[in-house]
Amino acid sequence: MLKRTLFGLLLLAFCQFSHALQAATPPLPRDAPSAHLAVGNRTVMVFRAMLSGYTPQDRVDAAGKRLERALANGGPQQASVRSISEGTQVLLDGSLLFLITPGDINALAGDSTDLLAQESAAQLSKALQERSEQRSLRYVALAVAYCILATCALAMALWMLAALRRYAGQRLEAVLGQRLARVRVRNVSVLDAGHLVHFTRLAVNVSAWFLGLLAAYIWLAFVLARIPFARNWGERLQDFLFDTAAGIAGSVAQAIPGLLIVAVIAVLARLATATLASVFARVESGELQFGWLDHDTATPTRRLASVCIWLFALAMAYPYLPGSQTAAFQGVTVLAGLMLSIGASSIVGQGAAGLILMYTRALRKGDYVSIGDVQGTVVEPGVFDTRVRNGMGIVVAMPNAWVIGNTIKNYSRAVPGACVIDTMVTIGYDTPWRLVHALLEEAAGATEGIAAEPRPFVMQCALSDFYIEYKLVAISAQGSPHGRSALISLLHQNVVDVFNREGVQIMSPHFVQEPPRPQMVAPELRFPEHAASARHEPEAVGK
Repeated sequence: MLKRTLFGLLLLAFCQFSHALQAATPPLPRDAPSAHLAVGNRTVMVFRAMLSGYTPQDRVDAAGKRLERALANGGPQQASVRSISEGTQVLLDGSLLFLITPGDINALAGDSTDLLAQESAAQLSKALQERSEQRSLRYVALAVAYCILATCALAMALWMLAALRRYAGQRLEAVLGQRLARVRVRNVSVLDAGHLVHFTRLAVNVSAWFLGLLAAYIWLAFVLARIPFARNWGERLQDFLFDTAAGIAGSVAQAIPGLLIVAVIAVLARLATATLASVFARVESGELQFGWLDHDTATPTRRLASVCIWLFALAMAYPYLPGSQTAAFQGVTVLAGLMLSIGASSIVGQGAAGLILMYTRALRKGDYVSIGDVQGTVVEPGVFDTRVRNGMGIVVAMPNAWVIGNTIKNYSRAVPGACVIDTMVTIGYDTPWRLVHALLEEAAGATEGIAAEPRPFVMQCALSDFYIEYKLVAISAQGSPHGRSALISLLHQNVVDVFNREGVQIMSPHFVQEPPRPQMVAPELRFPEHAASARHEPEAVGK
């Protein structure tokens, strides 16, 4: 019993002593910073893990000392590797330099201790070779000679680029200036040769500078590769140049199949639109006829079909465009779609209204119409607006949504190839209506440009408080409605002359009591020669 008690006390004391010792000893760092083993200007190995309590920097210092001893022995300086259970050793002339452990590699990248050791041995061999070349006078002399030749080649290349830039600029200026001056439309030069020549000269200068910088880059990489201490930098420049060129070539090679598919889609879309254009051209000319498609709807239908074909072609070609899968490309397309959906709502509404006007055939080019307070000949029923030229020669552009919201009166549909002419007069109740009918029909018959058949007719539109409203309706004998305003003006003149001749008073504007004498033009002022004399002799007129 006593022995067991003493043994327990001794065990308890030993545990407390061990705990105190561990508390007094500082723990080793778990993540020590990595250290680089460099020979000359070349990194041979990067140590990342601790080994047997030694930090990566301690391992670098130990490997450097072993390397100095191996070089001092004067051996052939042959690097090799050897695998052991703890990792892979890197040897120089059979002597151990350092050990690569699994903690020094990046397992996620697929590295292994053997691969890393072989790479380190290769870098060590290059560094030792550069070290020996640095001490060779023959190699230094050859390197200086190569550098001088490369510098002369660079100077020659830059001189040739400068001369070629000057010659190309002058030649292009002369050729473009002459040929662009010949590009004329109706004997008018449409291209500004100065701007195009300036742009071409700028492109030539940029190309020359790019080629010059590329030549200087190649020269710098070549010269650095000849210097043993700076060869690592030269190799990096060369690798960067080759990697960039290979990346560009690879991107172009990857984009070529997609671009070919885009070209095929564009050709098919162009063929489809050309075929539809030919069909619709025959419909417009009257060679082909369909039940729902005629001369008026052929043009908007052709435009809609072309837009649909190209939109479908764009949707099919989009995945094959270079960079279409990148976030930047998709972001730009989404932004463009958002801008169109928000800012083009009114434009879409106007376009839809224009299509409604075209397909309902409410008006066509050349019709004489009245829309709201605008009367005139339709110049162009566009997709977004309708343009009407009134009798004063003023072209009024009206948005199609506004046109649909107003009443459209078309005067060109009653008789094919002609348009309706109408005017209204108000005559008192004391005048026989048969006389008014006869006078209006006489004024229409005396108006040159009004057709005799169908005959003009008069309608009594309203029995107002003080007068009767008579409307004269006739048909213009002209095939085009452009002169309708002048024809109406001539008709109004004849109506006034006929009513003045018969002593019938036109009751417009309104009046509240009967005037002392009929409001008509005096007989001596009814003809132009009398009016001219009246303008020169106002006293006589007053008398």
